Amino acid sequence: MTTRTESVDTPAGEARVTWHAARAARLVLAVGHGAGGGIEARDLQALAAALPGRGVTVALVEQPWRVAGKRVAAAPKVLDEGWRAVWAALLAPGLPVVAGGRSAGARVACRTAAELDAAGVLALAFPLHPPGRAEKSRAEELLGAGRPTLVVQGGRDPFGRPEEFPPPGPHTPPGPGSPYELVAVPHGDHGFAVPKRADVTQAETLAAITGAVAGWLDRLPI
Repeated sequence: MTTRTESVDTPAGEARVTWHAARAARLVLAVGHGAGGGIEARDLQALAAALPGRGVTVALVEQPWRVAGKRVAAAPKVLDEGWRAVWAALLAPGLPVVAGGRSAGARVACRTAAELDAAGVLALAFPLHPPGRAEKSRAEELLGAGRPTLVVQGGRDPFGRPEEFPPPGPHTPPGPGSPYELVAVPHGDHGFAVPKRADVTQAETLAAITGAVAGWLDRLPI
């Protein structure tokens, strides 16, 4: 695996892509961060460490607000603009690109996947609703992704526990309302942290996440 960082100009300012390149890559998994942190998130770093060995180049995308050192995320429209502007750089290796993200980044990936012709969508810790506000559902963004989608969700996530999601199903041809797959992470919170009293360790949890993502990528019709 080789690693390099690339700056990309966007209408919202400078974005940054950190590439974790596989030797004989067959696809690119581009992953954006959430509104409360950056690409140092444990799940993003675990994917960047594990997937290149399985033929997947991982591109961790930092939104302009984060690169500029701001503490508050930009509005959804601005996040989408930044993601769209980075897409050409993500296509540069000439490989299929799966759009991914954690939390707010997952929403961006879902909202833009069809127009960017992403090969699939990876939604890590999808914020189905604000904590304690189940009536403010964002399920339409997920169901409207129009591409094969994998949701990885913590069992203790206050932004939406696995059982709160619409029933998933097997993939059908991409289109509005296409079923998705959902992987529950026992004991995981919104950042996939697990309590010390849990019957699984943090390392085991991250290994389960990367394994589930790798298996799903292997099954994508690319």
